[in-house]
Amino acid sequence: MRSTIPKVLHDLAGRPLLAHVLEASGVGSDPPRGLTPYGVRPLGGSDPYAVTVVYGHGGEAVRQHFAGAPLNWALQEPQRGTGHALMQALPFLPEQGTVLVLYGDVPLICADTLRRLVELCQGKHLALLTQTFEDPTGYGRIIRNSAREVTAIREQKDASAHEKTITEINTGIMALPAGQVAGWLKRLSSQNAQNEYYLTDVIALAVQDGVAIHTITPGHAWEALGVNSKTQLAELERIHQGEIAKALMEAGVSLRDPARLDVRGTLTCAQDVTIDVGCVFEGVVTLANNVSIGAHCVIKNCTIGASSNVAPFSHLEGAVVGSNNKIGPYARLRPGTHTADHVHVGNFVEVKNSELGEGTKANHLSYVGDATVGKYVNVGAGTITCNYDGVNKHRTIIEDHVFIGSDTQLVAPVTVGRGATIGAGSTITTSVPADGLTLSRAKQTTLARWKRPVKKS
Repeated sequence: MRSTIPKVLHDLAGRPLLAHVLEASGVGSDPPRGLTPYGVRPLGGSDPYAVTVVYGHGGEAVRQHFAGAPLNWALQEPQRGTGHALMQALPFLPEQGTVLVLYGDVPLICADTLRRLVELCQGKHLALLTQTFEDPTGYGRIIRNSAREVTAIREQKDASAHEKTITEINTGIMALPAGQVAGWLKRLSSQNAQNEYYLTDVIALAVQDGVAIHTITPGHAWEALGVNSKTQLAELERIHQGEIAKALMEAGVSLRDPARLDVRGTLTCAQDVTIDVGCVFEGVVTLANNVSIGAHCVIKNCTIGASSNVAPFSHLEGAVVGSNNKIGPYARLRPGTHTADHVHVGNFVEVKNSELGEGTKANHLSYVGDATVGKYVNVGAGTITCNYDGVNKHRTIIEDHVFIGSDTQLVAPVTVGRGATIGAGSTITTSVPADGLTLSRAKQTTLARWKRPVKKS
């Protein structure tokens, strides 16, 4: 990966590779990070089970990222192959049942495929996930006898010329009878080209012990693809995003271009939602009926009400938007923003930690921070709430039906009474009474004999 970050912590769709594998195997995912606790969701039945992560290079960073998750951790040091890795997990494995072996850099494996594998194993058979590739170079080959029964897996470096022509490959993902695992691992040998303990050698041992070996293929060709480079990571990202886009469209969402969508968390859409090109959704986002999202918007951890329109190039984070809102273009809603119904937040308007009442409009070039704004308020262009004195934040309260003229500064803490009008260009430092006109301006003067300077030759 040419990176200081452990491979399994590289992001795919906004989550580490390992988080995708844990989610598929029954441990809850983490969208957004730190906000959703991990939880156990068994693949089959209700029997308790444990998830063990075998870690090595850079593993402490991995442990820290998943701190608090219901995981066992087994250190593999030195790293001497996949069989050696499973040996480290032995103290955490059950005496009976099924042991499911997964890989932290194979993030697109689906829970349905794993469930089929576990059901095939039944705690007494050995179940393998295999696949057929036109070019199987680098993969272990599935060796079968004349009756098409699996007899062994041969790693690429140990395969004969004939065995290298086999196109059925081992994905590495398997389900093993727990009662047999310890005995098989003790019988593994490192006498091979890599001087490692291959987990794949367990297959030949199972044949010797008369354990039935079954195989299935994944539901999708891309499920068992691994990540070993930034190029492969990008390829899997597009596959994953394509599947998300497909699911959204099947649920009724209109995507202007499915290839230009990025969901890095959870996106939930009601009926008749439209999303234009280049949009990024992060964390947990919920869009109600008839919501329209314009091109190139970034929306993170937001709820957007019915029939609201977010115009292009708007950024929303941690906001709750009411119904029939018009947001943007080029608007920014920061965390703590709550808008009621029929609110307008226009171009180059920023709102932070504020409530905007029903029918309120801030159509352009304004900053509303740490404010409580009532109903049907008009915020003129260039208006700002001066909420920070250099040490502390202060709140501005604007009551219903207030009209604020352009280029007004409201120096918090300050309250503007119901129905008040503030003249353009005013700096308000004390509370404003209801209904009247308040303004603060220097007297306008004109110098009749003044002449504009002329540039010297």
